[in-house]
Amino acid sequence: MQGHAQVTTARNRAPDTARFVPRAKRVIFLFMNGGPSQHDMFDYKPELAKRSGQIGRDEKKPLMGPLTPFARHGNSGQWISDFLPHLASQADQLCVIRSMQTDSSAHPLAIPLLHTGSFQFTRPSMGSWILYGLGTENEDLPGYITINPTRTFGGPSNYGSAFLPSSFQATRIGWQGKSLRDVTIENIGSDGAPTTTARRQVELTQALNRSLLARGQAVHSVQGALDSLDLSLRMEAVVPHVMNLAEETTETLSMYGVDQEPTDNFARQCLLARRFAEAGVRFIELAHGGWDHHSNIESLPDRCADIDKPITALLADLKQRGMLDDTLVLWIGEFGRQPDVQFLDGKPANGRDHNAKGYCAWLAGGGVHSGLSHGMTDELGYEAVENQVHLYDLHATILHLLGLDHTKLTYRYSGRDFRFTDVHGQVVHDIIA
Repeated sequence: MQGHAQVTTARNRAPDTARFVPRAKRVIFLFMNGGPSQHDMFDYKPELAKRSGQIGRDEKKPLMGPLTPFARHGNSGQWISDFLPHLASQADQLCVIRSMQTDSSAHPLAIPLLHTGSFQFTRPSMGSWILYGLGTENEDLPGYITINPTRTFGGPSNYGSAFLPSSFQATRIGWQGKSLRDVTIENIGSDGAPTTTARRQVELTQALNRSLLARGQAVHSVQGALDSLDLSLRMEAVVPHVMNLAEETTETLSMYGVDQEPTDNFARQCLLARRFAEAGVRFIELAHGGWDHHSNIESLPDRCADIDKPITALLADLKQRGMLDDTLVLWIGEFGRQPDVQFLDGKPANGRDHNAKGYCAWLAGGGVHSGLSHGMTDELGYEAVENQVHLYDLHATILHLLGLDHTKLTYRYSGRDFRFTDVHGQVVHDIIA
């Protein structure tokens, strides 16, 4: 069903009625695909450690204590496990929410819900709503970039613009599981076509689009296509510079873990995120997979080692450049894990099942209360019992920190006004500094 002919581009954002003074200007979204185990990273439960091996709530499943010791870090005394020794040095920058909840413990539903606010229908992604609400800071770069996104469980819909004009969808760089070493501007979205050929194709397409627009045909979609293709031409001169990590110092590359194992790939993502943020990109999403530990949870330390040093460097780098105060960094998976042992085919497996009723996320910078631990799960970590934060509440709070009222950031389509949080969400003022 086609929406009305509202033309909105990255330069013609949402009405100012949805806006107020922001605490953050941009977002770096660190998506841990698969559901990281909070019990082994951020949610320390002495009772779970004490009762490990005993039967939990399920009469057949024994509890699994934390796989590694925890310790308090920083002046704030944040509990962080030994799997994250580098990130522990940034404890006082983190606002850890230990009472997250979401509506589904199934990947195909939970991942779209995290990214778009819905798992029933195709809706604009978080980054698209934010770009629609705020517009772009650099008209020669995309306002929204996703690096190494997942192909599954929503795929392109997780970073798409749905019924918003196409100029608000993300520009994709790479795919999850692929190295960024060989990704350059020459192979982003060109399908291998020579530059001159690709440019002629774009120019012809734009001529046809302008002809359609002049005749008043499909105004909504044609204007978005015009904006997106115009941007692609401007990007040719700017993106190679922004993506050129050779411009960084040896010390910076080493700090992130570039050209080191096991950090190289995610280090490149994090360093690109800082460079894109510095250049004016409004919303940058990074993705890291391998967190779905129904079995082989012994690989969890490896996944933590992949991200620990790069994320720590990102936070430190943003802070030393004076950018952390107005950059909101979000770390989250689609849900968390259970405190007891996973059973597969009726037998205990070396892993944990999904948990949508109580898990962890953390934020840093961008107006959040640093060094704060917010909310609590029960003594064994089955579900949130204090200061619960639903995913809709987190979405509302992110928009609030960016100066957007989630109840007024709407787009009229198919006869009604839509918003990112739909009819849900309360701003979590307790985590705002």
